Amino acid sequence: MDAGHLTQIRQEPAQFAPGGPGHLVLEIVAYAADEAASRGGGRCVVTLHTDDSASVKDDGRGTDTRVDEHGRVVKKPVMATKDLRFFDLPEAERLPDGHPRRGMSVVAALSEWLIHTNRRINGSWSQRYERGVPVTDLEPVEADGTTGTCVRFLPDGALC
Repeated sequence: MDAGHLTQIRQEPAQFAPGGPGHLVLEIVAYAADEAASRGGGRCVVTLHTDDSASVKDDGRGTDTRVDEHGRVVKKPVMATKDLRFFDLPEAERLPDGHPRRGMSVVAALSEWLIHTNRRINGSWSQRYERGVPVTDLEPVEADGTTGTCVRFLPDGALC
């Protein structure tokens, strides 16, 4: 986790989420589009929930997850660290709203809470974040025969 990075985002929400929650949804959809492009196609569903949260669910491979040398499941830290492919790069790809792509850490940092559920062939897990900080370990989720990622988040009230 990169606490300084998350703090930077939280201190400048208008810079990192211009347009508010809609930009956060586009950040997540961009990851689903990357996954679909790498597989020759895919599906993504965006849902707006009655509690003012939103979720983006895709049918990709799921976030890269591995077993470390101690036998613990660990995943790529996309929610709480800087995405070096996009963050701070003037030539970063533009999202459909015309603003630069920054990465999933922007979504996590600017959400009161976020739940990342990851389904892969070798297992399924979920992890909760609050304002970008993981507050649970990876928790096993019962397999349902699918793969993909679901990110559900409640945008920070200051963005709405």
